[in-house]
Amino acid sequence: MKRIGFISTRIAGTDGVSLETYKWVKVLERNGFECFFFAGKLDTPEERSMLAPKAFFEHPEILEINEQVFGKTVREKRITEKIKEIAAELKEKLYEFYETFKIDLIIPENALAIPLNIPLGIAITEFIAETGIPCIAHHHDFSWERKRFLVNAVQDYILYAFPPSLPSVRHVVINSMASRQLSHQRGESNVIIPNVFDFANPPDEENPNALKLRRELGFEDNDLFILQPTRVVPRKWIERSIELVSLMDIKKKRLVISHESGDEGDIYEKRIREYAERLDVELIFIGDKVGPMKMFGIKSDREYSIDDAYQAADIVTYPSGYEGFGNAFLEAVYFKKPIVVNRYSIFVEDIEPCGFEVIKFESFVTKETVKELIDFLKPRKLISSVEKNYEIGKKYFSFEVLEKRLLYLIESFKWECRL
Repeated sequence: MKRIGFISTRIAGTDGVSLETYKWVKVLERNGFECFFFAGKLDTPEERSMLAPKAFFEHPEILEINEQVFGKTVREKRITEKIKEIAAELKEKLYEFYETFKIDLIIPENALAIPLNIPLGIAITEFIAETGIPCIAHHHDFSWERKRFLVNAVQDYILYAFPPSLPSVRHVVINSMASRQLSHQRGESNVIIPNVFDFANPPDEENPNALKLRRELGFEDNDLFILQPTRVVPRKWIERSIELVSLMDIKKKRLVISHESGDEGDIYEKRIREYAERLDVELIFIGDKVGPMKMFGIKSDREYSIDDAYQAADIVTYPSGYEGFGNAFLEAVYFKKPIVVNRYSIFVEDIEPCGFEVIKFESFVTKETVKELIDFLKPRKLISSVEKNYEIGKKYFSFEVLEKRLLYLIESFKWECRL
């Protein structure tokens, strides 16, 4: 049986990289592969996992490195030595992972794309170069896509490892723009595999927990439960959702936010709290109540899953200014909810042409956006649209689409040694 090792900074929680990792694991396991996990933070089965704390991008030593190299053009000698020291340590840990679990192929999840942990990227690159192990590098976002990485004192390392150019590496990206940029920036051929969802297995229509969540949050039967199913970070443009709610002619102007602030501090959360107060919109944060999706089988101490939040909702808002693809969009389609979406670039190029029926706006919401939403909520229109959206999702963004493309990539390697 082929053994696959997933490597990342974090495989835990509900961030987009972790969610897509779980989906790839489900598809691989149903095709007879065994999956193992290496990261700095893990929610994965202990018997198939290896924890390396310094692989986590929020480890104090990694945070110190990042503070010293981004926004600057020259780095101190001690930082160079620190990067090399941690990279060597992580590389030894990778060798231990490789030998302990008899790994045949590795799948780095974004660890060779975005330079949040430079020593880890170097360690993986050197490990691949020294072993020649088959590698499918799954890239979610690159350094050139984020402003915070544009000015840096580690361009040598970024060119070396984010991503690397090695004969045993196959590159996978999640959207057309990233595909073009990877070819243009680095001359690397690549395969597009979009974010996906398990549309072949629809959710249960009855969910008592969803009703329980509505009641706990104070929603009556006729109240509109408007859900923002994202982390609280600036690029999610949550202000637009607040504006949408403020413009709606409803008695209780409330917006439910399913995730916590995440990895970019709490300044933005304070900003949107103040903004909502000015517009007389109540924000309800439920990130401390909501755990991962049930389909992933992850143990959680949270009372509710994200499934419950979606099924409790009447409307989903997705006003992001930028997304690598759009996990929450597909989730809303899966749970058959009407979606209000900003036409961010990847949506325009890779999702909109598929024909989804959603309420779209261009950078800002207006009373016309609200009118379109109210018309959309009329029962006949709503039912036909969400059913149509589900079938489109099934056609273009299903596990079966992932399965076809991923298995083809795996078979493209000339298997050696244990395979």
